[in-house]
Amino acid sequence: MTLWVGSLFVGVVFFTSLLSGVFGMAGGLVLLWFLLVIFPAGTAMAVHGVIQLTANASRAWLSRHFIVWRIVALMTLGVTSAAGLLLLFNYAPNAATVSLLIGLMPLLVWMPKHWFQLDAKRPSHAVCCGLASGGLTIAAGVSGPLIDIFFVRSHMDRRQVVATKAMIQVVAHSIKIIFYLGAALALSAGEWAMVLLAAPFAMLGTQTGTRILHRLTDANFRTWTRWIVTGIGVFYFLQGGYLLTR
Repeated sequence: MTLWVGSLFVGVVFFTSLLSGVFGMAGGLVLLWFLLVIFPAGTAMAVHGVIQLTANASRAWLSRHFIVWRIVALMTLGVTSAAGLLLLFNYAPNAATVSLLIGLMPLLVWMPKHWFQLDAKRPSHAVCCGLASGGLTIAAGVSGPLIDIFFVRSHMDRRQVVATKAMIQVVAHSIKIIFYLGAALALSAGEWAMVLLAAPFAMLGTQTGTRILHRLTDANFRTWTRWIVTGIGVFYFLQGGYLLTR
């Protein structure tokens, strides 16, 4: 990683952490795209996990009073089960597959709410959310829009949604780092130093985004989230299609 790319990386980490601090997702999607450009897919997943773990941990800490811990515990059971299944099938990512999976995610935010009878407060639904979102986090790097469909009927306000999602993503990204540990060890000492340097900028971006979040209404929060995720998803889908035809 050159000095110029390293500096750009730090800037991208700050911006994407700010974006996630406001909307609870979207930032991770942008960050993963940048990492897929400069690293092989497995290594990109590992680095993405480290940065997202830092950003989500700081966001969870700042919003810790709003975390619904029972939901987090149940989702954790699902996430660990998903990781075990992917290990069983010896899953290995590639840029085209990851791009197409992420590109399909915006379909979830446009589906009518009445289609889903899902509620993260129900124990069985929370476990299923952890299983599905945990599998997607490890397989494609991110799962924000999928997690959201389990919260649309939960009657939680935006702060509880963002805080609880942040905590479950701390768990998911921690497991993702372990899953891709071999790829992570392929990074040079200089590259890891740049990743560690970027970590405080992830926390700074999260703090800035959290302040913006408190100024949004619940209606604006959901509207902006839908359009931002859709734009990013369309880009990913087109990229995935291009990579398949190469």
